[in-house]
Amino acid sequence: MVDNELWALIEPLLPPWPERSPGPRPVSDRLCLQGILFVLYNDMAWQLLPLELGFGSGQTCWRRLDRWQKAGVFNQLHQVLLAELNAIGELDWSRACVDGSHIRAKKEDPTPVRRRSTGGKTGSKHHLICDGHGTPFKVITSAANANDVTQTLALVDGIPPVAGQPGRPRRRPGALLGDKGYDSNPNRDALRKRRILPVISRKGRPNIKEMGKLRYVVEQTFALLHHFKRLAVRWERRTELHDAFVSLACSLTCFRRLKKARP
Repeated sequence: MVDNELWALIEPLLPPWPERSPGPRPVSDRLCLQGILFVLYNDMAWQLLPLELGFGSGQTCWRRLDRWQKAGVFNQLHQVLLAELNAIGELDWSRACVDGSHIRAKKEDPTPVRRRSTGGKTGSKHHLICDGHGTPFKVITSAANANDVTQTLALVDGIPPVAGQPGRPRRRPGALLGDKGYDSNPNRDALRKRRILPVISRKGRPNIKEMGKLRYVVEQTFALLHHFKRLAVRWERRTELHDAFVSLACSLTCFRRLKKARP
């Protein structure tokens, strides 16, 4: 079931239905959202969504997911929840952490030429940036062979403007922590121009002291996100539909932290 408090945040963001729409009366948005969450948690094909649950067919929920993603509903929801967390001081802007995690595809490409052209890897990769407490700011989905360093600035610039505190919405952490996969002098210069201190280990040198203790939160966040079974394996061919599930999972993670933090 969809939590009443969560539904109160989502409902105002949903695009309205036309007053005179052809065909039978559509399944309610709340029931469709329950069907989408059922698929997100259980990692099942849309056509296997049980009709007896009352969520409508898998095709109905899929179309609603596509419609809401095009309207930016899930990104807006994530931004609203980040603002709620920021308002009660639950975001740690002193540092942000980045990392990448490989996910396999449901249907692996068996073609040897294709495997060689993609660096011998199938599936996709999630690139994550989170705050010092592990709250997800942004996730980017790329090809499995994409180097982490190529996504550094995209992750930093992808942090949405987060309101909740007096003054302008905030988008920049004080420092960015990364392992040797993010070692790049041009990226360090670009981060400094954004007034972000790069704390990134250099290849061929010992790791920065205490780096592991500071960065464990990003691995913890990946574990939380991939607890949603639909994200551990990529089914969708269209990246925007997979990203819809990713944004929804980020929102649910933020919502849980918000409920836990509130008295």
